[in-house]
Amino acid sequence: MKLAFLTLVLASFVVARAEVIGRTIEYTAGGVALKGYLAYDNSIKDKRPVVIVVHEWWGVTDYPKKRAEMLAKLGYVAFAADMYGDGKIADNPTDAQKYASESMKDFSALKEKFLAAIDLLKKNELVDTNKIAAIGYCYGGGVVLNMARAGIDLKSVVSFHGNLAAVEPAQKGKVKAKILVCNGGADKFTSSESISNFKNEMKSAGVDFTFKSYRGALHAFSNPAATELGKKFNMPIAYNESADKKSWAEMQKFLKATLK
Repeated sequence: MKLAFLTLVLASFVVARAEVIGRTIEYTAGGVALKGYLAYDNSIKDKRPVVIVVHEWWGVTDYPKKRAEMLAKLGYVAFAADMYGDGKIADNPTDAQKYASESMKDFSALKEKFLAAIDLLKKNELVDTNKIAAIGYCYGGGVVLNMARAGIDLKSVVSFHGNLAAVEPAQKGKVKAKILVCNGGADKFTSSESISNFKNEMKSAGVDFTFKSYRGALHAFSNPAATELGKKFNMPIAYNESADKKSWAEMQKFLKATLK
């Protein structure tokens, strides 16, 4: 009886000590200062897969940091990467569009920032360097899809309501990552033509991809702040709890399968 009680106490102590650690990490790419956010569960001692999180056009706000922490709770090392520089954040669509457009003008520089995040993570003693994935939201969804098209060595990529347009179309044999796209069925920023073009592009390049569409979900459906932002700035975006939960569950199954 005493032994059982002691075991219970020790188990409770271990659980109490488990904690997701999150901290800002400064790094550089091409002379540009970057500020990302690293999250991991300190109760896990073994090396584990890493998931890079690429932000919406608002920048590295609390939202991608929260998603990184959620991934950490699932047992991954997660890193919200800075694709703008110096942790730059926009609080209005005009600045957000400016930052996003500027970053996409020079894809080689954008790619260098993404690779800098990978290099940083490969030096982390908690990371299994053979198991790297990336997810992205809106702007970030487009970024991770284009990184996959560029042939970056990722096991898998997940785009949530991301831009489907290609900087350079996927080429047969070049894309290493398996791809999951979670798209809002009522997204005003994604036309049926762009969806058709994307699917044809992936099929022609022989890419292993899955495309999920969530009926009635608008752009930015995964972000709880989207509805208020949509009203404030008169944009067709809104949170959709059902699509959020379904897409997150789909991502979990996908990552588990591709990072095993």
